[in-house]
Amino acid sequence: MLGFLDFLGTVGGNILSLPGIVGLALGMATRNWIVAVILGAGIGVVQMLLFGGMRPTHATFPEYAIAIAVGIAAALVGCAIRHKGATV
Repeated sequence: MLGFLDFLGTVGGNILSLPGIVGLALGMATRNWIVAVILGAGIGVVQMLLFGGMRPTHATFPEYAIAIAVGIAAALVGCAIRHKGATV
């Protein structure tokens, strides 16, 4: 069970790490919302495998869920930036 400070640290770390930055970039690379969600979730899983020692058991379920949620949110924000920028 994650404490509140552990939760905030995990979310902040994921925003500043691969799911946040690369998720935003991958979301800006596509105009399709569904593709952006899939890419964001994929980068969240890849980040947990890369930094978790290539073993899925080294990270807990809440850490995976947070990484995937941050990746999806960042990719959706990137896709929204692409859509809004294309209409200006």
